[in-house]
Amino acid sequence: MQFHLNGFEPGDPDIADLEQRRDTATASSPLPREVDVLIVGCGPAGLTLAAQLSAFPDIRTCIVEQKSGRLLRGQADGIACRTMEMFHAFGFGERVLREAYWVNETTFWKPDDRQPGTIMRSGRVQDTEDGLSEFPHVILNQARVHDFYLDIMLKSPARLEPHYARRLLDLTIDPASPVPVTARLERLDQPQAGQTETVKARYVVGCDGARSTVRRSIGRALHGDSANQAWGVMDVLALTDFPDIRRKAVIKSADGGSIVLIPREGGYLVRIYVELDDLAENERIANRAITIDSLVAAAQQVFKPYTFEVKDVAWWSVYEIGQRLCDKFDDVPDQHVGERDPCVFIAGDACHTHSPKAGQGMNVSMQDAFNLGWKLASVLRKQSPARLLHSYSAERRAIAKELVDFDREWAGILSGASKAATDGQGGGIDPAEVQRYFVQHGRYTAGTVTRYAPSVLTGEPAHQHLAGGFVVGTRFHSAPVIRLADAKPVHLGHVVKADGRWRLIAFAGSGDPTAPNSAIGAFCAFLAEAQASPVRRYTPAGEDIDTVIDVRVVLQQRHSELALESLPAFLLPQKGRFGLRDYEKVFCADLESGDDIFDMRGIDRERGCLIVVRPDQYVAHVLPLDADADLAAFFDGVMLRQA
Repeated sequence: MQFHLNGFEPGDPDIADLEQRRDTATASSPLPREVDVLIVGCGPAGLTLAAQLSAFPDIRTCIVEQKSGRLLRGQADGIACRTMEMFHAFGFGERVLREAYWVNETTFWKPDDRQPGTIMRSGRVQDTEDGLSEFPHVILNQARVHDFYLDIMLKSPARLEPHYARRLLDLTIDPASPVPVTARLERLDQPQAGQTETVKARYVVGCDGARSTVRRSIGRALHGDSANQAWGVMDVLALTDFPDIRRKAVIKSADGGSIVLIPREGGYLVRIYVELDDLAENERIANRAITIDSLVAAAQQVFKPYTFEVKDVAWWSVYEIGQRLCDKFDDVPDQHVGERDPCVFIAGDACHTHSPKAGQGMNVSMQDAFNLGWKLASVLRKQSPARLLHSYSAERRAIAKELVDFDREWAGILSGASKAATDGQGGGIDPAEVQRYFVQHGRYTAGTVTRYAPSVLTGEPAHQHLAGGFVVGTRFHSAPVIRLADAKPVHLGHVVKADGRWRLIAFAGSGDPTAPNSAIGAFCAFLAEAQASPVRRYTPAGEDIDTVIDVRVVLQQRHSELALESLPAFLLPQKGRFGLRDYEKVFCADLESGDDIFDMRGIDRERGCLIVVRPDQYVAHVLPLDADADLAAFFDGVMLRQA
């Protein structure tokens, strides 16, 4: 798609009426008096959480935002491959792909050896390695991501909409109460401005940014320091002869600093991160009278000998590089973990801050919320014990710590003086080292290296050899398969929707899956008939058999060699009001294309295996197909038995 040709315009590019695209009109209804979950903040984390909870009409969710309406100009824009996988689970991945800029290549520029005052291209790499994900790394205005979430929420069973123009004043917590949190909020909209509203909630989640009132209310603080480095960022429409203006580029000049160039959606817009002068110790960027003209001039200095003429500025800002992290992401002090369960949480910038150049801020914030959302839903729906909620802080703080450490190192490399700037006196950053570091950490910036440690939610990798490509604790890495019932090529990972359900994905061994003594037959018989079956234990009476745990099977044979009706009846469950059969539970390896999932993911062909997948798409366990007791024990540690 091409748009923004005559200036940046926010909103849906398919809407021709610009006033309609900019419309931020909102309802002014009062807040509910009592809810299950109160979400503070309509940023990426808050909307991810709200969108997930909106799928459950039996959960009373309320989301509030201090701003007067929906976001029109977002600051974040990078969407990692892993985040695209998550967007597909929410149902709007294709909409993002259609509008976004796809980052296919990254180029690297250094001072020209013959003319050090100018730059020359020194390298070019594929942005994301082959096979890392079925989705690309893309760039799209954060505001459009918000729009997609808001659309999902509005169309959901809960028909959830934000309450704008509400400022959180404070929280009080009474752990002994069944509805332990009381929130006071001030209305900012006319004519109700100044009025105070009170909401009681079972759980509160602070997605309210680096100056989080929720974090302050539970006595948490961000810890870290500043690198005394200042950068500017601007989204512009520019006329330039720089040849890589439509490629992501990392540019280090001899004496003008560095630039990270990010092409934006629409074919014309571009984001420029430009390095400014170092700050003195204890100096704040706000004390400098930096203007947009200052940023443009700094960029023009780096781009020499190329011209760079800014025609329109959509947005700009300046910031200091700093990395800060909260000690814990919930309200329970360490000494009380065994005594009570958390009822207040923080996510996103409220608990970790860093520079934007790693492209991870929005992505990690949304993953925070995805991690927490299904756990809250499971506890509120009485599927899991409340102690499960302790795992949110334990899992996500470790990931945030990795992000902060990575960002500190990457920001240092980008801000370090180039070798050319040291005039042969030693020191400086070798431009080739910038490229090597970028390639080496490509999986990190793609968001695919997250690995949760063994816990009640993540099993020990004792059987990892059965599926080397599905590493316990990492996200379920999708691969192509053929759906048996209709011979449709699909991606197996796309069955994992953001609906709060667990998945059991069974890979059959080498035998005939239709034989009476097949391992798949025995596995299905256990799930369908045994008292210890997690499907029987945790599915409420009267509900569809896959309401809580969704079982899928992948077979090694060609789809043309198998008859669906010969497989266990458990794989053709009857569901819904009319008891209609679900024909989408069985898949075969895609042998015609050469993308055999058994080879791609290192599945033991002789024995097969079982992959347990969490509701947030992470591998919880790898087990043999006949490990009935181990499977039952795992779910007994996570879930509550149903009548």
